[in-house]
Amino acid sequence: MAVSPTSSIGTTGTNANAVSLVGQQEIASNFQQFLQLLTTQLQNQDPLSPMDTNQFTQQLVAFAQVEQQLKTNTDLDQLVSLNKTSQATAALSFVGKQVTADGSTTQLKNGVAVWNVTSPKPAAAAISILDQNGNTVWTGQQTLNTGAQSFSWNGNTSTGTIAPDGLYTIQITAQDASSQPVTVSTQFTGTVTGVDLSGSQPRLQVDSSEIPISAVSAIQKPSSSLASLIPGG
Repeated sequence: MAVSPTSSIGTTGTNANAVSLVGQQEIASNFQQFLQLLTTQLQNQDPLSPMDTNQFTQQLVAFAQVEQQLKTNTDLDQLVSLNKTSQATAALSFVGKQVTADGSTTQLKNGVAVWNVTSPKPAAAAISILDQNGNTVWTGQQTLNTGAQSFSWNGNTSTGTIAPDGLYTIQITAQDASSQPVTVSTQFTGTVTGVDLSGSQPRLQVDSSEIPISAVSAIQKPSSSLASLIPGG
């Protein structure tokens, strides 16, 4: 569920500040009580047997260290809050843009589904397209060139029907000329329609799926034309 950046981040920052404020109030109260006890003890100590000042000094140092740690924690909370706000602002700038990200699942829309395929060497590939339930709807053979290329599926299934629009996953098993397996990476391209800020890290809503910003490898303006496609189906 997508939420506004101010709601989730503001709540988190408020809770952290409240915890820090309570801690500061408690240590301040304890410190004042300690000073009062210390003053009372010094005023009523036996002049012939004065109390150990080293112990008082150690306690004062301990209180000062705790107070400093609370201040450090408050500063860290503020930095975390600022970082989350910065991440949210950066994520929102993706909305309306086309992004390319690592993954094997993309959307079939208006009879077109496209994957970016990268092979380290020429290879013969067996390609399968699976629906959201894991059922294989199309299989075929394809020759892959070295480097990046695109594979397009038109929604035609192996049984001759037309697959409905939705999310589909590509699976590729490839071999080189020596029949050795070749590892092929896949990416997909889609339009960012929203941002989910409910988690610890913003997630981009790309068509009907969600991805972390770290998965994005390229950003481009939306384009209606698709070039250099390997047809499939």
